[in-house]
Amino acid sequence: MRPAALAPSVVAALLFAAALCRPSSATSMDGLLPNGNFEYGPKPTQMKGTEVIGKYAIPSWEISGFVEYIRAGQKQGDMLLVVPEGSYAVRLGNEASIKQRVKVVKGMYYSITFSAARTCAQEEKLNVSVAPDWGVLPMQTMYSSNGWDSYAWAWQAEVDVAEIVIHNPGIEEDPACGPLIDSIAIKALYPPRATNMNLLKNGNFEEGPYIFANTSWGVLIPPNIEDDHSPLPGWMVESLKAVKYIDSDHFSVPDGKRAVELVAGKESAIAQVVRTVPGKVYALTFSVGDASNSCEGSMVVEAFAGRDTVKVPYQSKGKGGYKRAVLRFVAASARTRIMFYSTFYTMRSDDFSSLCGPVLDDVKLLSVRKP
Repeated sequence: MRPAALAPSVVAALLFAAALCRPSSATSMDGLLPNGNFEYGPKPTQMKGTEVIGKYAIPSWEISGFVEYIRAGQKQGDMLLVVPEGSYAVRLGNEASIKQRVKVVKGMYYSITFSAARTCAQEEKLNVSVAPDWGVLPMQTMYSSNGWDSYAWAWQAEVDVAEIVIHNPGIEEDPACGPLIDSIAIKALYPPRATNMNLLKNGNFEEGPYIFANTSWGVLIPPNIEDDHSPLPGWMVESLKAVKYIDSDHFSVPDGKRAVELVAGKESAIAQVVRTVPGKVYALTFSVGDASNSCEGSMVVEAFAGRDTVKVPYQSKGKGGYKRAVLRFVAASARTRIMFYSTFYTMRSDDFSSLCGPVLDDVKLLSVRKP
C-alpha cells in the first residue's frame, strides 16, 4: 500500500528544517551568507523582549549567549539604534556569538565582510574565527560618520566545511552593551601572481574582499597582527590601524574598480616584499589622489623601497583627482620591502569625526636600464 502523500505545507516545512541543518552551499557565488542580513528573524514565541531564546531561533544561524534581535529605529534609553542594511540586525552581549557552517574548497583563501557598530561600550571588540584561524578586531576607532563600519577578515580553508563564528569576548556590567552586527558576506580570494608587466602582486588592488553594493563607507582591512591571511592578497597591513578598501561605485578611484585609502596617518601602512636582483635599478610608480569624499587639505604619501624613500605631496580639494609618482632605487638585496603610508592625519571637512586620507592605486614595480 502506498503511503499517504504529505501536504505541500508540511513538505515545505521539512525542506526548510533540512536546509538549516546542513552547511550552506552559498560559496558557489560571492555575496551574503544565507540570512546574512538577518531579515528573517525569530518567531514571537522565541523572543523575550529583544532577547532571542533558542539556539536555532534565527534562521540559518546558531547562537549562544545573550543575543538580541534589533529592529531599525529601536531605542535604547536616549540612543537610537541604526541598522545599515534592511530592517534588522543582531546584537551580541557578553560572551555571545553567532555561527554558520558553509561549504568551501579545501586549500582556497576566503574573506568575510561584515558591518558592525558600537553601542554603549567603548572598548568593544570582536573575535572572528574559522578554526584554526582567529583574530580579534578592535572597534575603538570608528571611521565612518554614521556609526557603522564594515570589516574584512580572511582565512585559508583547511577542511571543506567552514564554521564561521563571530563572538563578543567583552564583559560589561550591562549584558546588552555589545556590538551590533549586520550584513555578513563571503568572497573567495584568488592570490594574483607577479608578471613581467609588474613585479608586485595585486598592485592595482582589484583582488580583495567583498564590498556591499548598498553601503558607502568602504571596507576596513585589519592589521596583519589581527589576521594571518590578508583580505587584500599580496599586501600586508603593517600598522596599528586599518586601511580602507574602496570601490569606484562610491568613491573616486584613479584606475580600475578598487583602490586603498590610507585613513590613519603613519598608523595606516601597507607593505609587500618583492624579489629583486641586487645592484639592479628599479622604478616604483603609483597614483596618489583623493576619494571624492570631502577629504580636503595637504596630504603626503610616503613610499619606501628598502632604504630608499620619496614623499609625494597632494593638495586635495576633496572632489577626486590624482597624480602619478615614481621612486627609482637600486636594489640592495634579493628581497625588497615596498611600503606606503600617509604622513598626516586628515578629517573629512563635512564630518570632523571621520578619519580619511589619500588614495593609493595602480602601484607598479619594474626593473629599468641604468641611465
